[in-house]
Amino acid sequence: MSTIRRGIAAAIVASALVLPVTATHSADAAPKARTFKNCTAMNQVHKHGVGKTNARDKTSGTPVTTFKRNNALYKANTKSDRDKDGIACEKR
Repeated sequence: MSTIRRGIAAAIVASALVLPVTATHSADAAPKARTFKNCTAMNQVHKHGVGKTNARDKTSGTPVTTFKRNNALYKANTKSDRDKDGIACEKR
């Protein structure tokens, strides 16, 4: 290998070592689930409430099935699930 090529190769390696490396982990970049103040605030964003992916509405009438299914969002708002059926702020 010629002296010039070795010099170029050394310069490339040296410049690569100087470049900053930034890595983000998916766990660090994941957004935190939003916590709503009350059901009125939640229903403005999620019209029929938020529930676990496998939740079923406890009712004697027609059950609500149009709620948003998201486990993390439900977990952040479990205080709003008064009947403990896995759906917070369900609304027809």
